[in-house]
Amino acid sequence: MTTSSPDPEARTSKTLFELSIGVFFLGGFLTSIVGLLVPRLTLTLGLDYTRALLVQFAFHLSYLLFAFPIALAILRIGYMRAIVAGLAVMVAGCLALIASAEWRSFALVLLALLTLSTGITFLQMAANTVVTVVGPSRRAAARLTLLQGFNALGTVLGPLIGAVFLLGSIGIDRGGPVGDDAVPFIGGAVLLGILAIAFHRQRNLLGKAALSPAGALLRHLPTVLHDRRLLAGTVAMFAYVGAEVAIGTLIPNYLMLPDILRATPLAAGQLVSLYWGGAMIGRFAGAFLLRRIDAGMLLAVAGLAAMALAAVASLAGGMTGAVALLAVGLCNSIMYPTLYALALPEDDAQAPLASMLLCMAVVGGAIVPLLTGVLADRIGLELALLLPASCYLVIAGFAVANRTAAGPVTVPA
Repeated sequence: MTTSSPDPEARTSKTLFELSIGVFFLGGFLTSIVGLLVPRLTLTLGLDYTRALLVQFAFHLSYLLFAFPIALAILRIGYMRAIVAGLAVMVAGCLALIASAEWRSFALVLLALLTLSTGITFLQMAANTVVTVVGPSRRAAARLTLLQGFNALGTVLGPLIGAVFLLGSIGIDRGGPVGDDAVPFIGGAVLLGILAIAFHRQRNLLGKAALSPAGALLRHLPTVLHDRRLLAGTVAMFAYVGAEVAIGTLIPNYLMLPDILRATPLAAGQLVSLYWGGAMIGRFAGAFLLRRIDAGMLLAVAGLAAMALAAVASLAGGMTGAVALLAVGLCNSIMYPTLYALALPEDDAQAPLASMLLCMAVVGGAIVPLLTGVLADRIGLELALLLPASCYLVIAGFAVANRTAAGPVTVPA
């Protein structure tokens, strides 16, 4: 008796999914480790918050500068080759970070971070889209949610592992050719290189199906730019990413304050994993709730709760403030996918440009943290947290305005 082999589409989808696990995990892992560079630079180089938060400015600036050319490149070379290109650029970014760790060059750190984030922009635009369109459409949300779980796992493990090398070694001279602070990026470069080779070997997996002329994309530009809901969602996405990155980056410095926990650098860095862990748990809980509750209403509740928690952290201090700030991660969990779903136009033909616009809004992770750092240098870190807290009010406002526009939905992560 013979058994029928899986159909070609199923095999393609399975291969792509398995390869994408590494993309999502490493993206989350490296992104969370980048946040630990801020407390390291404030402690080792004596930088104020404004200059130290240039780390996040450089890291997120690529989403504004390169999203449009990357979108055109993806259309020209296809998803698989675009992912290979993104992984290769990330390897270059990791190598530059290794060099900057040894040479102690802050300017090189910023250039390396811009390079690393450019590669991540490739992956975010190519991998999220291709995993959605390749395979059974009825399981697209499930595939993305599961892959985002691996991304969240990376953000949890990143601080636990990275803090040992970036913060635990402060003040200790190992006497080796490369400092401990370079170790996470050495490992990242090796794993990214292996993953790039794996994707390159499968570069023809999708054939010509993913290619389309750039002109087909540009024809929808005027319509997309006049979509008020999309534009409002882009502003809300800017506020969300800005608030999440500002809080996630400043948590170690906040926990080290004498009137908060007086934590050691290593302990403070590792406690950041609770912030990202809350986001990981909440993402799966949110995926369940969004099947039963209006998406706009749930997003509004999450936004108001996050604003309240950040305000408590700003004004209460002590253990109460620490727990409140870490708990913001739980509220953040549903924001990106829900904002994305509510903001996208109903016309699928406009989706590529709309996705690009929402991706460009990630530059909020450059602007809001930097402004928070400027405030922290002038009025103190605790009061400066009121700025990201106010960003959640923008999100809640967008959610209320769109509360009746969508019922219960299954939202891709």
